[in-house]
Amino acid sequence: MNNKVAIQGILGSFHHQVAKEYFGDDVGVDECLSFDALVDSLLSKTSSVGVMAIENSIAGSIIPNYALIDMNGLHIIGEHYINVQHNLLVLKGQSIEDITEVYSHPMALLQCKVFFKQYPHIKLIEDADTAEVARRIHQGQLKGVGAIASKVAANIFDLDILAEGIQTMKNNATRFVIVQTKNSVIPKEAINKASVMFELGTKRGSLATVLNVMSDCKLNLTKIQSLPKIETPWRYSFFVDVTFEQYEDFEKAKALLKIMASHFKVHGEYKNAKK
Repeated sequence: MNNKVAIQGILGSFHHQVAKEYFGDDVGVDECLSFDALVDSLLSKTSSVGVMAIENSIAGSIIPNYALIDMNGLHIIGEHYINVQHNLLVLKGQSIEDITEVYSHPMALLQCKVFFKQYPHIKLIEDADTAEVARRIHQGQLKGVGAIASKVAANIFDLDILAEGIQTMKNNATRFVIVQTKNSVIPKEAINKASVMFELGTKRGSLATVLNVMSDCKLNLTKIQSLPKIETPWRYSFFVDVTFEQYEDFEKAKALLKIMASHFKVHGEYKNAKK
């Protein structure tokens, strides 16, 4: 199997930053321009592991990625958080007055909207990927064009940073999960977080009962996300993250949830990155 890490985006993207921080600066990556392509890279064994954004502290959950993990039988083997810093990148020697267009991912543009209100002469244009715009500016030596991207992208594509940290909310964290097609085997004493999925019947109070069981088993619920089951209208799958002090508590909860839920699956057991 290839030792590459599949990332969404290109060199200089935030996914690339996570890959470097999690696996080391020398990590080899497979650049994927969509999350579907990232999954394909794993399934085809082009890459052995992938980095996938799963939620943002401002924008919330990236819901389609929950479905991708579930439908393709991927295993979460770890997680990583970064504080997203958006920067305005331009060709060297350009000033803010020279810039007439700024391209970036719609989410990045939204998060930097307030900054650009002071520069009404600049037109904001949606694009597929933050770092891809930086690469285009470098390759085409494009004047009058800016990109919203990371400092890593500025270094890779030799661009000036006209303004740092231009996002409106300065505390803008994104959680990424590390995924692969096989489960990771780590010592039970190192496991203190898990991601599970379950489905319930329509009986009144069924979700409340499940949550009470988790609480009784000393699990701390850190995330719950529901997803409609397309093939069964008005039925939902619940994706839940829990943390715990003792793995035995989670084992007990697993045994009970397998009985209580109409369908139960563990997506990953790993180390809590916030602890």
